[in-house]
Amino acid sequence: MKTITPKEVEERLRAGEPIRIIDVREPEEVAAGKIPEAVNIPLGLIEFRMHELDKNEEYILVCRSGGRSGRAAEFLDSHGYRVVNMTGGMLAWEGPVE
Repeated sequence: MKTITPKEVEERLRAGEPIRIIDVREPEEVAAGKIPEAVNIPLGLIEFRMHELDKNEEYILVCRSGGRSGRAAEFLDSHGYRVVNMTGGMLAWEGPVE
């Protein structure tokens, strides 16, 4: 599984790169703060909403600590999606939140 650090994600955002971030935490967790531009698709709904994703795009997956996003990354990867897991999750995120 490909991984990316929170610092690398922050640098890519700051540089204005068009990146796609999926936050797989539950809505009440996301309400406490998420990475700007991240889309919330809870882990339990990934299977049912993966049709919304484009297999030609790369997605960075985020959760609280990296475990759930890792499971989501393995699942989506097995279905042909290009995914990267953000190590450490939101606990390691030092960038802006909304």
